[in-house]
Amino acid sequence: MRPSRSEYLDLPDVRLHIRRWGDPQAPLLFLLHGWMDVSASFQFVVEELQRDWNIIAPDWRGFGNSEWLNRPYFFAEHLGDLEAILDRYAPEGQVRLAGHSMGGILACLYAGIRPQRVAGVISLEGFGIAPTTPEMAPERYQQWLGTLMQPPRMHVYADRAAFARRLQHTDRFLTPERADFLSRHLARIGDGETKGGQRRHGIIWNGDPWHKATSPYLFRLEESMAIWKKITCPVRWVAGRQSWVIRDFAMRPGDWEARQACFADVSESWIEEADHMLHHDQPAAVAHSIEAFFA
Repeated sequence: MRPSRSEYLDLPDVRLHIRRWGDPQAPLLFLLHGWMDVSASFQFVVEELQRDWNIIAPDWRGFGNSEWLNRPYFFAEHLGDLEAILDRYAPEGQVRLAGHSMGGILACLYAGIRPQRVAGVISLEGFGIAPTTPEMAPERYQQWLGTLMQPPRMHVYADRAAFARRLQHTDRFLTPERADFLSRHLARIGDGETKGGQRRHGIIWNGDPWHKATSPYLFRLEESMAIWKKITCPVRWVAGRQSWVIRDFAMRPGDWEARQACFADVSESWIEEADHMLHHDQPAAVAHSIEAFFA
């Protein structure tokens, strides 16, 4: 495998782990992972890239080897971290952003907030989450107060093999070899609980349990759409043909088209035989999409 190297970026409130691949003199490419993922899971895509890149891939705060804060996280904090990362590694010029899921959502938002800084965005299954209505607010705040009284905990697995089997159970396109690799990066040793609620020491997901806490604030699609309208760079949406995300959009006729209509320059491409984790399922096709777009 192409080796990666680790660096750290110290911010006022958190220490971020930055994973790097490739030639430092090559063109910059930022890879942004999704929720409950880590930067290392881009390894399969990195293996398939055909040209030289200087790749910067952070672990978001509270994930992987970045610092866990052991308290609630708020989405806007990741935007602040992204700007700090770009200030560190690309203080001048425009950047290429490729993000999966939450990473794609962040990339699109940042491109609308700082349009002068972004040359292009490729969003892998990061199209914004389901819309909400104000009537959902009371229940959301009730959930939030309950979480503060009983903080979330991670499920504990007997060993990494059991964790790998769990990954394959929810992703039919994930090979045993890739599941084994992911079990060494997506999981760590720690304290969690069994299905029966008993606390145990074992293998847990490599993310701060507080990331499982529901935000007290409703996601407002209208705000994201207003930001998308400020984007000036080309944007490519990449979707897995068998993704549960696409099935959700199919249940909301017109939603996909309404979101795309916010972008001045948007295109889409599809990855066959891939679910939501398409960078795990079909890394060669994802790598080709990234390089074809940024070429």
